[in-house]
Amino acid sequence: MQRRFKKKSLLALILSVALILVLAGCGSNNTNGNTGTAASPAASPQATSPTTTDAGKTITDTDGRQVTVPSQINTIADAWPAHNEVVTILGAGGKIVSTISTPKSVPWLYKVNPQMKNAVTAFTKSEAQMEEVLKNKPDIAFASTGSPLIQPLENAGIPTVTLNFTNFDEMKECFRLTGDILGEDARTRADSFISYLDGKLEQITAVTFKIPESDKPKVLHIQSLSPLQVDGKDTMIQNWIEVAGGVNAAQEISGNMKPVSLEQIVAWNPDYIMIGSGLTDTDHIMDDPAWKTVNAVKNGHVYNNPSGAFLWDRYGAEAALQIQWAAKTLHPDLFPDLNIVQETVSFYKQFLNYDLTNDEAQLIIDSKPPVE
Repeated sequence: MQRRFKKKSLLALILSVALILVLAGCGSNNTNGNTGTAASPAASPQATSPTTTDAGKTITDTDGRQVTVPSQINTIADAWPAHNEVVTILGAGGKIVSTISTPKSVPWLYKVNPQMKNAVTAFTKSEAQMEEVLKNKPDIAFASTGSPLIQPLENAGIPTVTLNFTNFDEMKECFRLTGDILGEDARTRADSFISYLDGKLEQITAVTFKIPESDKPKVLHIQSLSPLQVDGKDTMIQNWIEVAGGVNAAQEISGNMKPVSLEQIVAWNPDYIMIGSGLTDTDHIMDDPAWKTVNAVKNGHVYNNPSGAFLWDRYGAEAALQIQWAAKTLHPDLFPDLNIVQETVSFYKQFLNYDLTNDEAQLIIDSKPPVE
């Protein structure tokens, strides 16, 4: 009995030791596994979203380039005209220290954002006055895709982000990316603008998509009268024409500001002609005998396009107003409650923090500068 007890005790001891070794091994494996699992997520955010470090954060711009931008941005060089208004809407207009804009090119932007007067006009479409840019020590620069200004800005060591949009979806992405770059408040403002744009697109298309294709008027957008240049398909111009319930009369050609002959316009015979923002020469068309056979001229449907803090019709934030103005112009009976003056006043208050008077809103709609 004693020998049997000793054998059982010895066997139990061996099993216990074996069990302890197995558990110790498992514990060791689990510890290593947990350490590896914890290390991986910690490393990943630092690689993809280094916003918690002093180095800044890395974003992907419209050209697909990886650009590291500062986490805190206090000064901005903006070489894309349309983007100056985007930055202003996102609450950072006072941070623009170098710009491509002038009080003459966008007088309403300087009216609603007087801090723009402190910015140096250091860019043209093709050249940058880098000495002037560097004096103001910008934390970041913005430029449009393909701009010749990108290289000199990067050569000067300024983080340069390229942006572009040719339709409403891309516009929304431009707002999101700029908001992400400029910080939490800017992203909140971007989301607010996008919600407004989406809401207006939905409201208008809910009406205009019901219009039979055969009943939609042909709309021609003219950007230059001398030489004659129009906007075709694959453009934001065609985007807003279609949203507003029209058909682009020039949709057989592709791109912006394409040269055409008067004979071609007569052959298209548009029902409406919109003269591009910044041009105020409707009388030239209305009084010229060569245009008299065009339906738009015969019926008095030739309009100057509105122009505010930026051009309503060409790749700017106020395209959100353009779709409403165009829909009301093309189909006034379908939008009896849409008051463009009041909508403009509301837009400027909400997004540009400026109290327009009704008279000022009308000046913008008529594509006229502010009264000093």
